Amino acid sequence: MTLPRSTPEQQGVSSAALLRFVDALENELHDVHSMMLVRGGFVVAEGWWAPYRESHPHSLFSVSKSFVSTAVGFAIEEGLLTLDDAVVDRLADAVPEVVSDNLRAMRVRHLLTMTTGHAADTVSVTDHGDDWARAILAVPVEHEPGTAFVYDSGATYLLSVILQRATGQRVLDYLTPRLFEPLGIENATWEQCPRGFDVGGWGLSITTEDIAAFGETYLRDGVFEGRQVVPAAWVRAATALQVENGSFAPDDDNAQGYGFQFWRGRHNTYRADGAFGQWSIAMPDQNALLVVTSGLDDPRALNTVWEHLLPVLSHDSPLPPDATAVAALADRLATLSLALPDGTADSPVAQRVSGRTYRFGANSLGIERVTLDFGAAVTRLTVVDAHGTHAIECGVGEWLSGRSALQSATEAPIAAAGAWADDDSYIATVYFTTTPFALALAFDFRLDEVTVNVEQNVSFEATQLLHTVARN
Repeated sequence: MTLPRSTPEQQGVSSAALLRFVDALENELHDVHSMMLVRGGFVVAEGWWAPYRESHPHSLFSVSKSFVSTAVGFAIEEGLLTLDDAVVDRLADAVPEVVSDNLRAMRVRHLLTMTTGHAADTVSVTDHGDDWARAILAVPVEHEPGTAFVYDSGATYLLSVILQRATGQRVLDYLTPRLFEPLGIENATWEQCPRGFDVGGWGLSITTEDIAAFGETYLRDGVFEGRQVVPAAWVRAATALQVENGSFAPDDDNAQGYGFQFWRGRHNTYRADGAFGQWSIAMPDQNALLVVTSGLDDPRALNTVWEHLLPVLSHDSPLPPDATAVAALADRLATLSLALPDGTADSPVAQRVSGRTYRFGANSLGIERVTLDFGAAVTRLTVVDAHGTHAIECGVGEWLSGRSALQSATEAPIAAAGAWADDDSYIATVYFTTTPFALALAFDFRLDEVTVNVEQNVSFEATQLLHTVARN
C-alpha cells in the first residue's frame, strides 16, 4: 500500500453516509469495478467488485492523457520542450510535402489543449498504416490552431512522439524515475504503436491505488510524501481552465472547460477521465479525491458522485467515532461483487447437450465451433476460432478466475460464471479483469442446434457482436 489509511470519521466523513454512496454506485451505475476515496491525504474507503481485485491493473483509456501531460511538464522543466515549439519542427520527418499555414501555426500547447485546428479526432487515420504521425499530420487543419476545441486522441499521440524524440525514451520509461518510482507505482504498462512509440492518448494500465497516488500528487500541488514530484507550476497550469470546450452548460460535466489533458468539472473540480468510466476526480474545495474504474456507458454517471458524495464531504473537522458504522462499511466494501448470471445451477437439458460440439457458419467473430461441458461446480466452455482454442471455466454461483486469449491478441486474466436462465437457455458472463470489458454469451438449445448471442457490456461501436445458429 502506498497511501496512508484512516477511518472516515477521523477525516470528517460519516461511514454511514459512505455506505449509502456505495449503495448508490451499485444501484445507479451498472458495472463499477473499483472505488477509492481519499480525504485529507488518507484513504477512507476502498473496494473492488469481484471478480476485480486490488492487485490487478486496469486499462485507463484516456486517463493516460493526463500522464502524458505530466511528462510534458517534466520535459519543459528540464528545458527539453516549450509550449510554443512548432509541431512541424518537432516532427519534421513526418510533415506532408505541402505544409499549410494552419499546420505551420500548430504548437505543443495546441496539442495539450485539443485545439489543433482539426475538425475531428484524427485517431481514426492511424488504422491506415504504421506511420501514425505522418498520417495525422496529413489530415487537413481546417481551423486556425487555438480557436476551437475538438477532442483528439491523435493530438496526444503526437505529444508522445515529440516526447520520445526530445527525451530519447518512450514516455513510460521517461516517467518511471520521475513519477512512477516516487509514487510507488510498479509494473505499469503502456500500449505502443507499430513504430515503438507509446500510444499516449490511451493504453496505460496501473492499479486503482496507483491512480489515487497520482491524483493525490496533483491535489497537493505536485507534492507526494513531502517531496515535490511534479512541478507545482505545471500542476496549476495543467488543471486550470486553459480553453473553453463548447457552449457552457451548468449541468454538463463535459462543458466546463479543458486544461492540459485534464477536464474541468462542475463544483470546481477537475479530473483525469477515460472511456467507460475511468475517473480520477479531484475535489479541491472538499480536500478529497475519488478514483473509480468501471465498465460504464452512461454520460450522466458523474451525477451519482455529485448527488451522493459531495454532501458527505461537507465537514472539515473529525466526527465522533462510530465503530458500528465503520464496521458495517468495512464489511460492505470487503464483500462487493458484480452480479452473477441470473438463473439456476442445473437444467434437464444440461445432460443432453453436455460435451456436444456445435459448428458455426461464417460469422463476424470468426468462431468455428463451441463445446460446453456441464459439471456440478464448473461449466467448461471451449471456443475454437481462427486464432486457436480457448477454454474458459465458468463458476456455478461464483466467479472462477483464469486466463484466455479470447477477444485479445495475448492471454489475459479473466473471470467467468454461468447459470441456466431457463430449461433451454444457458448464459455465461466473462469479465476481462484488467479491462472494462465483459462478454455475455447466451446459448438457447433446440434439438440439434443452438442459437448463440454474444454481447459486450461497453464498446465504441455496437455492443451486440454475434447472433447466429450453430449445429451439432
